[in-house]
Amino acid sequence: MARRSDATREAILNAARERFASDGYERATIRAIAADAGIDPAMVMRYYGNKEKLFAAAAEFDLRLPDLSEVPPGEIGATLARHVITRWEHDETLMALLRAAVTNEVAAERMRTIFAAQLGPQVLKINPSRAPARAGMIATQVLGFVLCRYVVKLPPVVDLEPDEVVHWLGPTLQRYLTEPV
Repeated sequence: MARRSDATREAILNAARERFASDGYERATIRAIAADAGIDPAMVMRYYGNKEKLFAAAAEFDLRLPDLSEVPPGEIGATLARHVITRWEHDETLMALLRAAVTNEVAAERMRTIFAAQLGPQVLKINPSRAPARAGMIATQVLGFVLCRYVVKLPPVVDLEPDEVVHWLGPTLQRYLTEPV
C-alpha cells in the first residue's frame, strides 16, 4: 500500500509537469500548481522547498538528439551543432532548467543526468574510446554556448546566425567526437 505522502508527491509532480508545460517556468506559480494538485501551497513547499527544486524534480527533458551513428562521419559535429541551435532556440523549459542548474544543486544534478543518459549513448556509438570524457567535453561546449547565447545574452554570440554557429561550433564538436585522445 502506497503511503499518502507518496501519492501527494506524485500529485504535485503531475500538476507541476502540466503547469510548467502549459505556462512555462516563469509564469507557473506554486499556488497554481498546488490548486491543480488539490492541496495547500504549503505542502508543495514542504515537499520540494521552492519552485526551482520542484521544477528540477518535475523536469522531463528530451534533448531529441539525432542518431549520430546514421550521420556521415565528417558531418557529425556540424549536425550536432545545428541540432543545438534548433533544439535550444525557443525552448523555455530547457532555458529554465539551465538557469536553475547554475544556482541549484538539484537542478544541476538533473542536467547532469539528462546529458549522461541522452548524450552518453550517442557518443558511445560514434567513438567508444573515452566516451564519458568525450560526452563531458561536448557538454562543456554546448552548455557554455547556450548559457552565453540564451541566458547571459552575450551580444557577439547572440548575433551569430545559425550557419555561423555551425561553422564555429561544429569543428570543435567533431574533434571531441572523433579525434584520438
